[in-house]
Formats: sequence, C-alpha cells, structure tokens
Amino acid sequence: MIRILLAEDEEAMRTYLHRALENAGYEVVAVNKGTTALPLLQTHHFDLLLSDIVMPEMDGIELAQRCAQVSPTTKVMFITGFAAVSMRASKEAPQAKVLSKPFHLKHLVAEVEQLFERAPARGPR
Repeated sequence: MIRILLAEDEEAMRTYLHRALENAGYEVVAVNKGTTALPLLQTHHFDLLLSDIVMPEMDGIELAQRCAQVSPTTKVMFITGFAAVSMRASKEAPQAKVLSKPFHLKHLVAEVEQLFERAPARGPR
C-alpha cells in the first residue's frame, strides 16, 4: 500500500484531504506542521510527502529539501493557495508537483495515481 505523509496546518483541509486519500486506498499519516513531519520522514517509510507550502515553523519547501536528504526515494507534491509561492516552489523543488488551491479532490487523487502510475480508485475501500 502506498504511504502518504500529509503536512497541512489548516485542520479542516488536513481532515478533508486525509479522508479523501484514505477513501482512494492510500495509507495516510497527517500532521499539522513541517517540524512534526520531519522526524517521521527520518524514522518511517513514506512513498509521498504531500505538503502545504505555507506553514508555521518550517515551510513546505524547506521540508521537501530536508526530505530529499533523509528520504531521497520519497516523492513530493505541494499544495498551495498562493500563486507566487507556487512559482517559488517550482524553482526551488523542480521535481515536485504543485497543485494550486482550490482543487477538486478527484484532481488530487488523479495526480497521486498518476505519480505512482496506479489505476484509478473505484470508490471507498
């Protein structure tokens, strides 16, 4: 099963994304900030880091850079509501996919499925 580490500081969005990804068949661990995510990346295997860019204490870009050092096989996808931040992410972490808010959950799941070349989910499992 594909394991996703979700780092999102907004509780409602974190809950929403967590539920949608689990319903699509992924194992998800959700945290509210990058400084909480980093130790998990150091001690557990995750296939994907799905991170908001703008977060307190450690932004998603710094988290992705540290992820590349401690878990180089973990893929990275950013979510953000800020166009300028999206451009910075594309420049500083060019290997990462960037999704701009608002987005439909089907689009997020499709992007994750494409990242892992997985067949689309057929509803809750």
